[in-house]
Amino acid sequence: MKSHMQAAVLERYGSFTWASRPIPKIENDQVLIKVHWAGICGSDQHIFKGDFHPRTQVPFIPGHEFAGTVVETGDQVKNTRVGDRVAVDPIIPCGKCGGCRVGHWSACTSLKLLGVDMDGGFGEYVAAREKMLYKLDDRISDRHAALVEIFSIGFHANNRAGTRPGDTLAIWGAGRVGQVILQAARTITDNTIFVIDIIENRLEIARKNMPNVIAIDSVQQDPVAVIMEHTRGRGVDIAFEAVGHEKPVNQRPHPVRGCIQSIKGGGVVCVLGLADDPAPIILKELIWREGRIIASRVSHGEFSAAISNMAAGRINPEILVSAEFHASQAQQAFEVLNANPEHYMKILLRVGE
Repeated sequence: MKSHMQAAVLERYGSFTWASRPIPKIENDQVLIKVHWAGICGSDQHIFKGDFHPRTQVPFIPGHEFAGTVVETGDQVKNTRVGDRVAVDPIIPCGKCGGCRVGHWSACTSLKLLGVDMDGGFGEYVAAREKMLYKLDDRISDRHAALVEIFSIGFHANNRAGTRPGDTLAIWGAGRVGQVILQAARTITDNTIFVIDIIENRLEIARKNMPNVIAIDSVQQDPVAVIMEHTRGRGVDIAFEAVGHEKPVNQRPHPVRGCIQSIKGGGVVCVLGLADDPAPIILKELIWREGRIIASRVSHGEFSAAISNMAAGRINPEILVSAEFHASQAQQAFEVLNANPEHYMKILLRVGE
């Protein structure tokens, strides 16, 4: 095998180069993966701008949403063979903290990720431990395989919230995360799902591609009023907050407070949006409903659910894809995305030839 590969290297914040780098050397419990496709995540956009510094240190190779083919295996690798197509869970828990000790590694206090804390999938080859691998069904294309990671987040959120058949849901935020929560939820419940956003093309994606969705433009309508009207004052079983901004829009309640106001008695609010500022809520509104607020972060083994549902056609990754670039055009891809984020759901990078 050759000794060097090409990679989209973030040489400094705001600047990618297509450069030669040594192919990673694998350890005994690792495999070497030839990457086919990778996805650009919201976290990657922040990394590009330097928002993750000093956690990320340039120069390095980003990319934590990727999939490829195994081309080499270490001596201790037992269940993976050269030629296997795999999606890679980028999570690397510490194994020692309180969360890890009870098996809740998605809550690891020292969590690291491939493509964030170390080189990732924007290069031609990646080394990963066997326990991070999920074999792909032949019905899943190499291109769609790069979206398994983000769909695992949607399935994890539904698991955390306890979504059940027949549940009525509300999802604040119709961006990437909101869309995968929606699609994952639709594999569980066929009841009404309300989707709230201020960007019409995001609402249209949800409205057009998923059945029994009521899309609400929160600039034009009061989401809580619409939800209560359609549920005859009952409210929804679960409300997801996948917005992450700090300020209310057009005098509407903050999304977290809107979630609380929209749930039924005993309902659940599941928060995923990563806002830095406090969320203004009124605890009495939660207490009167005897509701619960829970959080969802990354995933916890839901790659399997994402793969099986994608292979069976129960979720549709294609509707998330807005554009494609070769990884050598990473600079252009990030500039396009950052200049007009409202018009791009997901950009994929083709890493191979």
